[in-house]
Amino acid sequence: MGVAVGFTLSSVVVTNLSGSKAIGGLAGTATVLGAALFALPTAKASGRGGRRTGLTLAYACAMLGCLIATLAITVESWPLLLAGLVLFGSGSAGNLASRYSATDLSPPGHAARHLSWVVWAATVGSVAGPNLAQPAEDLGRRIGLAAYTGPFVLALLAFAVATVIIMIGLRPDPLALARSLAAGTPREPGTADAPPAAKVQGGALRTAWRSLRESPAATRALVAIAVSHTAMVSIMSMTPIHLDQHGASFSIIGLVISLHVAGMYVLSPLVGWLADRIGRVRVLVLGMALLLVSAVLAGTAGEHAVAQVTAGLILLGLGWSCGLVSGSAMLTEAVALERRPAVQGLSDLVMNTCGATGTVIAGVIVETLSYGTLGTAVAVMVTATGVWLALGHRGTGRSHLASA
Repeated sequence: MGVAVGFTLSSVVVTNLSGSKAIGGLAGTATVLGAALFALPTAKASGRGGRRTGLTLAYACAMLGCLIATLAITVESWPLLLAGLVLFGSGSAGNLASRYSATDLSPPGHAARHLSWVVWAATVGSVAGPNLAQPAEDLGRRIGLAAYTGPFVLALLAFAVATVIIMIGLRPDPLALARSLAAGTPREPGTADAPPAAKVQGGALRTAWRSLRESPAATRALVAIAVSHTAMVSIMSMTPIHLDQHGASFSIIGLVISLHVAGMYVLSPLVGWLADRIGRVRVLVLGMALLLVSAVLAGTAGEHAVAQVTAGLILLGLGWSCGLVSGSAMLTEAVALERRPAVQGLSDLVMNTCGATGTVIAGVIVETLSYGTLGTAVAVMVTATGVWLALGHRGTGRSHLASA
């Protein structure tokens, strides 16, 4: 909710302060950049002090970003506002990292469904946040705050509440307890968190890359997550422009995006159950197939085919959910416990970087060619990834049979 309520008006505010729509578009870029930049520091803090430490760092930086954004709007400085939005993006890094806390103590074969419930919780904030932006703005003006600062003040309060919940409620720390159990020293209820595991040699980034080189399964999972996210944001970011150019009203565009968001989050528990039931790779391949169908549906929609675009966007969200939930569970299970935070942080870094890059490239494709061409490019990308995942999984299965 904190991310959604603050993000809703950020591009409008930057545009108004700078007088440039091009600079206004940097608001979203700054937020995504912040999510990418803070992925590894959040993971590093989690690796050293447990999930509580990492999530507290992320949400504390987001609160600082809200304060800077409020100050920047008050003094009418768009460069300062962009700087605040980079810090604000750490809230997204915290939200992404929080899903992994659900896997630390998952029984074997249950990681995907446990992780999926944390992803599902984002539905509430994603729906409530944008709808609270205007009431927060109205309330802010009534109590004397500068125009457009109300949503950031509400976002600050949301991050503060999240931090309090994490500090008080996330006990025992799941990562610390998992390490304690792995070391063969289970603790009695009510005792202090176990100390972190011995420090992994090398920095978090080097540790993560080394783990990926040693684990083909982790590499496949990270690629699947990155491709799913790139495909999703590329089409999603350009769909409102496509619909607007064909005469769709703002209410229709809003409905299409709302249904897309529902596709992303609402069915994530079902996706998690399915990934635990039939296997991670099968759900990843299913996700690529859904992304392929969505790209074809959206890319071939005619001038007035809003229903076809809507169906494509719903499937786009569902395919993304398959990639994120099953890929995150597969990534977690493919590396040793002491290396997981570093690899998880790298995954979120790559995911957000690819998302930001995909948005830029998608804009260029639509501007110079067409929305249909974007659909074709995404279709080729997800098809190649799906085939690679399926062939790699079969190769692994044959090697296991040979060794047996």
